[in-house]
Amino acid sequence: MTGGARGIGAAICRALAEEGAHVFVGYQSSPDGPALAEEIGGTEVQLDVADPDSTSAAVGALGTLEILVNNAGMDDMAFFTELNPDRWRPQLAVNLEGVLNVTLAALPPMQEARYGRIVNVSSEAGRIGSKRGSVYAAAKAGVIAFTKSIARENARYGITANNVLPGPIETPMLDANRRGPRGDEVVAAMAGATLLNRIGEPEEVASMVAFLASDRAAYVTGETIGVSGGMGVGVS
Repeated sequence: MTGGARGIGAAICRALAEEGAHVFVGYQSSPDGPALAEEIGGTEVQLDVADPDSTSAAVGALGTLEILVNNAGMDDMAFFTELNPDRWRPQLAVNLEGVLNVTLAALPPMQEARYGRIVNVSSEAGRIGSKRGSVYAAAKAGVIAFTKSIARENARYGITANNVLPGPIETPMLDANRRGPRGDEVVAAMAGATLLNRIGEPEEVASMVAFLASDRAAYVTGETIGVSGGMGVGVS
């Protein structure tokens, strides 16, 4: 489980632990990572998903995983013309290449075991785009396509792969936007973009991830499922 220390990631870790999984709480630097691992009886794993060597060493030391949840993410809100490669490369490295790095490290043992559940936490931004989040949306769209491809390649091994697309969720990332320029207005607009006209909770995303990671979802693969209050309605 990457990006497991806070927000959606922490909620997913708790949900998986409640389902009986031993959870490896992946985090880069947050002090919340070790504390959460202790809370749920899991194991802390420190790694930088953007670094292939760090990822290979950390994931390789865990042995064969039955469940992989890629959740690590970051954003940098700005209009595209305000960005430059120094600002967009970190977003691509974490949000897209991080998913590739971790999956590459975890997938071969899953194939050998002929079992696995991969759940990638993308974003509705990857399906509908995002004003002032073009690079973030591009990376998340890449995750959606990558996940579908992994599902196609690995069904023969008994491995499923699915996307979960959160909409606006109460997380530290959203709170940072709230503290920014015209923050309350920005967050209100996010809520207004959903059919349910509200911000979601991390636990609502976690419940979908836990379902897709379970044997109850054995016949579900290659899917892209929004947990976004209807934000993605009408978008395939």
